[in-house]
Order: sequence, then C-alpha cells, then structure tokens
Amino acid sequence: MDDRLPELGDLEHEVMQLVWAHGPVTAEIVREKLSRRLKESTVRTVLRRLEEKGYARHTVDGRTYVYHAAEERARVAAKAVQRIVDWFCNGSMEEVLVGMVDNAMLDQQQLRTLADQVAKAKKARGVKKE
Repeated sequence: MDDRLPELGDLEHEVMQLVWAHGPVTAEIVREKLSRRLKESTVRTVLRRLEEKGYARHTVDGRTYVYHAAEERARVAAKAVQRIVDWFCNGSMEEVLVGMVDNAMLDQQQLRTLADQVAKAKKARGVKKE
C-alpha cells in the first residue's frame, strides 16, 4: 500500500470503518451495517473505489467478493498523522506532541502510557537510554 493514501469521502470512511471492525466482509454485510439504506450495487461501487485507493482488497468465495483491509487501521492512521506532521510541523513529531501537551490534549496518564510505550519500543530495537 502506498504511503500517500488518497483521502476518503464520508461514505468511504464509514464503509472502511466497517471493514476494519467486521472484516472480512461482503458487500451485503456492509450494506446491512451502514447507518443509511443503500443499494448493494452502490456499496459494491464504494468497495471497488476503496480497492482502487489502496485501502481494501478482496478475495473471491464462489461468486462472492469478500473484502478485507489492505492494512490495519492503526497503520493507516499513523500514515495520516505523519502527513499532518510533515505538512504543519516540518516533520517534527516532538513539536506536535508538545503542542498536544500544551493544549491539554494529553493528560498525565496518557503521557505516562506513551512514555512507557516509547521505552518498550526502544528496548525492543536495542536503543540505549538517553
């Protein structure tokens, strides 16, 4: 999957959330779970567009297309955040995190959890403490 995924429309976003939450899924399953009533052909079109954009893939079971996410939701979200960091903060994740702390978007517990995850990731990669 390309690191520069195209943006999603509202319906595409809703469908992709269903694929992540309930995948693998058929167009019929997606249609049943959508917040609005759509024809199955419309849902199939949206799923095909999601494939073209690199968000979903399909396999064939008999004559039925079964869709699954091309990548995990967290990985796609991380790529989107990286684009924002690159665009607004010249690639400085530190600037983003400091901004989030300064604007009270992260509480003390979230900061501790984040620090623990960073330490764990460094340890797994064999990076020494600074």
